Amino acid sequence: MANHKSALKRIRSNRVKQLRNKYQHKTTRNAVRDLRATTEKKEAEVLFPSVVAMLDKLAKNNVIHKNKANNLKSKLAKHVAAL
Repeated sequence: MANHKSALKRIRSNRVKQLRNKYQHKTTRNAVRDLRATTEKKEAEVLFPSVVAMLDKLAKNNVIHKNKANNLKSKLAKHVAAL
């Protein structure tokens, strides 16, 4: 266990960041799942920009890799276009 004041603070701040990343990642995965389950084109076109923004934010903060975000966006765009 760390004894330095800065190390103890780092442990606390890492935990906060971990919980925030976990929440945002799970929320994004649920949004992607909901978009994939959508069968109406208008509804999908409304959801798509918000899901793309969520994926971009995760990639920017290195929660997911930027290539994974781009692959997901591409597949979702194809799904929306095919509706």
